[in-house]
Amino acid sequence: MGLIERDDGWRMPDWLWQKVEPLLPPAPPHPLGCHRARIPDRRVMDAILLVLRTGMQWNALAATAICNSSSAHRRFGGVGAGRRLSGDLAPGAARLRCSRRHRLGLAGGRRGDDQGAAGGRADRPQPHRSRQKGAKRSLLCEARGVPIGLACDGANRNDHKLLAPTLGSIPIERPAPTERRPQGLCLDAAYDNRESRELLASYALDAHIRSRGEEIELKLRIPGWRARRWVVEACHSWLNRNRALLVRWSKKAENHLALLQLACGLIAFKKAHAARLAAALQG
Repeated sequence: MGLIERDDGWRMPDWLWQKVEPLLPPAPPHPLGCHRARIPDRRVMDAILLVLRTGMQWNALAATAICNSSSAHRRFGGVGAGRRLSGDLAPGAARLRCSRRHRLGLAGGRRGDDQGAAGGRADRPQPHRSRQKGAKRSLLCEARGVPIGLACDGANRNDHKLLAPTLGSIPIERPAPTERRPQGLCLDAAYDNRESRELLASYALDAHIRSRGEEIELKLRIPGWRARRWVVEACHSWLNRNRALLVRWSKKAENHLALLQLACGLIAFKKAHAARLAAALQG
């Protein structure tokens, strides 16, 4: 009997598992041809989501009776038996983000013309012997706050230096902007430089950059006014509800990026499901 006995909302629901299971890679063959029964992918996914949600250590999974820590971490994409495992859940996280963003559009979710981008919080330095620096994330989202682009780097990296990898990480084909439906990108004053403006022009994006003083003046002058770019702050808040992302504990950058991609994919899938239910009620 483990310490985790009931579902507090962190387990993957059935409707979501039906969409995620076909995206997972098949089980690799055992080199010796005989081994113990493989732990079901559903239980391993629940263990990974528990670590993502609570920020607990991987070794603490032994007290939950869901899945042992070695299987969960190895199939997440960690190092096991002295070799890098290639066919597990970490590479699948990017595919989850790509497919469910398509489904958001098909489910009736509005694809906004204005997007928001912002640099994430700089997590505190990791208590590790190598004095590893903290981490910063750069997030791109559409008008409803659904994440569609992500990049991360060291905490000492300037925000505008992450703009190019963030725009380049969009996993779907972007619709071409037109004169009738232009596409804009809302940014803060950290991106108010020639390098960022030239990059946005190469992507055919209209830069909407306001300083903090301009936003305060508009808010005082126009009742109820708010900056549209702050939908990205809501997305950061959704990500920070996962305690493993609020403070980076992963020693490897690829593991931290995989957790970020998995959390973004879960947000996109749930928003798509909500849009699908709303469309069904209206129609």
